[in-house]
Amino acid sequence: MVAVHVIVVGCGRVGSGLALELTALGHTVAVVDRNPKAFRRLPPDWGGTTVVGSGFDRDDLDRAGADRADALAAVTSGDNSNILTARIARETYEIAHVVARIYDPRRAQIYLRLGIPTVATVSWTIDQVRRRLVPGDPVVEWSDTTGSLALVERDLPEWWAGRRLAGLSVPGRASLVSVTRGGAARLDVSELVGQDGDVLHFAVTTSALDELAARLEAGRPAVDAADPARGSTPRAVGGSR
Repeated sequence: MVAVHVIVVGCGRVGSGLALELTALGHTVAVVDRNPKAFRRLPPDWGGTTVVGSGFDRDDLDRAGADRADALAAVTSGDNSNILTARIARETYEIAHVVARIYDPRRAQIYLRLGIPTVATVSWTIDQVRRRLVPGDPVVEWSDTTGSLALVERDLPEWWAGRRLAGLSVPGRASLVSVTRGGAARLDVSELVGQDGDVLHFAVTTSALDELAARLEAGRPAVDAADPARGSTPRAVGGSR
């Protein structure tokens, strides 16, 4: 692992936790916050740098080492401050890896068009809760900065057990990239036959999410319309593993 210099703007719970993890991994870290009391969240022997100031003040960013930074995370409690900080980091200092935390998920697409990856706290929380309530739904684990490519997790539908998993891919639009089976992740997916309890990860264009869902539904047993009790009812996807 190559050590890099990272600036964290905002020393709340997220910023302080991020700073501690990054230094533990061997990176150099500078934390910027307007409130000097915020640095109390960092242990006295923390090895990074603290800067009392603003993430969109260039003098403060200079003191934090922005001219040599490889990455910056803007994680204050204000959307506008975070986005302004991220834009200055990207456009003025040409920092390669920049991410902004936002609270209003409606703004996410706007910032993506500016080339600024965002993490929306509210939408992340909703997604995690929904995932536990309706585990059969495809879950977008990651999306690229353009919003056109996603990594999606899905439990193997019961009716795909015993069939080659390669048949789930949609050429040029969705590719099965890994399977977690028995607690172990596997990348040798081309010849794998599905087993009950498999967890699938797909790289998929966002325009093909519905197409992937339809592919997963292919082969679902039909329920007898005259007597539904006689039909083969699939178990709830995402049940106990």
